[in-house]
Amino acid sequence: MNKTQADLLNKFGELDHKFMQRAIDLAAKAADAGEVPVGAVLVRDGLVIGEGHNQPITTSDTTAHAEIIALRQANTSEKNYRLPGSTLYVTLEPCSMCAGALVHARVERVVIAAKEPRAGAAGSVLNILNHQSFNHLCQVDFGLYEEESARLLKTFFKQKREQAKANKQAKELNKEGS
Repeated sequence: MNKTQADLLNKFGELDHKFMQRAIDLAAKAADAGEVPVGAVLVRDGLVIGEGHNQPITTSDTTAHAEIIALRQANTSEKNYRLPGSTLYVTLEPCSMCAGALVHARVERVVIAAKEPRAGAAGSVLNILNHQSFNHLCQVDFGLYEEESARLLKTFFKQKREQAKANKQAKELNKEGS
């Protein structure tokens, strides 16, 4: 175990590991459905109050990101649009839409496995979760199961590229055979 791994073990508690592992499992479920592998679990007082995985393609809903689905479930189960004292575990840094929703819901803490260098809104590109102009700030912790999450994402996109290449080659063969 290297120093970084040891630091992460000390930074995150047993429940953090448990709930992020559930988020990883949900991300794998998304990948199996052909969706970008992102999973999210929303917890309060040690209990899951909402969870979800990416579903915008299968539901034809642009807003069906893992975080939004988890928030919707939690809002329904808690009968409240505000979720103070809650923690979201998510496998990929939230986009601006999801980060804004987390701020509005008053989620206390967001634990993120992997950074999103192209569209992350928890510090990578934007910092909506800790923007000083807002009336709520989220505590943000990065890095728990980062390698596992990154591996899921890399594998998913590699398979997508390979499938696109195979489809292109098949299309070209069909043109030649016509």
